[in-house]
Amino acid sequence: MEMKKILVVDDEPQIVRVVQGYLERAGFQVVQAGDGEQALSLFHREHPDFVILDLNLPGMDGLDVARAIRRESNVPILMLTARVEEVDRITGLELGADDYVTKPFSPREIVARVRAIFRRAAETAQENELLCVGKLAINLTQRTVTVDGKPVNLTPTEFALLVTMARHPRRVFTRLQLLEQALGTDYPGYERTIDAHIKNLRAKIEPNPRRPTYIQTVFGVGYKLEVVEDAQPPLP
Repeated sequence: MEMKKILVVDDEPQIVRVVQGYLERAGFQVVQAGDGEQALSLFHREHPDFVILDLNLPGMDGLDVARAIRRESNVPILMLTARVEEVDRITGLELGADDYVTKPFSPREIVARVRAIFRRAAETAQENELLCVGKLAINLTQRTVTVDGKPVNLTPTEFALLVTMARHPRRVFTRLQLLEQALGTDYPGYERTIDAHIKNLRAKIEPNPRRPTYIQTVFGVGYKLEVVEDAQPPLP
């Protein structure tokens, strides 16, 4: 099995050394950056499989780095943040981060989160099936999504959430159920972060995200994936 490469970005050398040590003992290859500009340079040169990104960086901050990465890649991003305000975490998620960990944190938790995201991607890839909901098509083997034949690029977390709902069209999921079924029962994330991921999904798959056709809000409960009656299923 090819060793996965992880880019760790933090301006605190001690944190980088500790995280790098734990990740390498877990079998990952690690490259490191201390600021946003260096992070983007390494990202383009090293083509990492995963990015661990501190939000509070000197110069170009982590949100700008995440925004730049998302313009060209759906590589998983795990945010590190010392900011306690929920708005900062939600902003990072809305930019396309897959997960976040608040400082101080346990290095073992970082390794567990990384493994969980890789595991979800691998488990989905082993399934040989095509899910179709109206003009929405999800190829689980190739991990591709199309809407009316047009490809849509999703992050691993967005893909997992969409697959969860697409397997049970019209079923209403609470936020907690989506966390458990799409992200794993051991996922310690905050339920409201689902809203940020749903917002991103709608921006990518809906003709009009402000008036969603597919992902419907069930007020006071959660979300469901609606079947558009007049839409013909796409060809495999």
